[in-house]
Amino acid sequence: MKPFAIILFFLLLFPFSSIGQNDQEARKILDKFADNALKAPSVSMKFKLITTNQTDKTNDTVEGSIILSKDKYKLDLPDNIVWFNGETSWSYLSAEKEVTITKADMKDNTFQSRPSLIFSMYKKGYKSRLIEEKSDLYIIDLYPEDIKSELLRVRLFIGKSLLNLISFEYKRRDGVINTLYVNEYDLKVKPESGTFIFQPGKFKDVEVIDMR
Repeated sequence: MKPFAIILFFLLLFPFSSIGQNDQEARKILDKFADNALKAPSVSMKFKLITTNQTDKTNDTVEGSIILSKDKYKLDLPDNIVWFNGETSWSYLSAEKEVTITKADMKDNTFQSRPSLIFSMYKKGYKSRLIEEKSDLYIIDLYPEDIKSELLRVRLFIGKSLLNLISFEYKRRDGVINTLYVNEYDLKVKPESGTFIFQPGKFKDVEVIDMR
């Protein structure tokens, strides 16, 4: 999976805009989960993303990590690192030894411009349902109200005691299933100064492509 597709996947987690009808118990759990994340100094995750194409019977796996703090983030993938400080984004491709700099559109309510929205946009455009409550986790399904959406369902697995994200599954109409497994979920990391900014001194002989 290409780096942009990883970012797009996070962006598409909660993409719709109309008001949904919700299972009240599912909504309460999601509200607590989101509140927990938004109050933390950061949300730090190590993950494995598996993309399964049921049509051509292929699987693709990528591992990475991300740290989010309000509307700032750093995304680490095997061949790509992305920093965003709330205004400017730096995307570094290690194989090409180049970093592309872009400016965020502050009117744009997407992950690239306002990453914190992934913890609150479930409130719009979805019907939610608590599928199962186990001893250690909740299983919640989200269905888009937009019947023309390429999305069939998002299934979230949320830990009961810590309200941590364990995994989620994004199932599309075209037979593609994206499953994100969270290996580590940490709300206690206090980001150091410079975490969300590309630091040229740490990367030698890098070509800079400034698109601002």
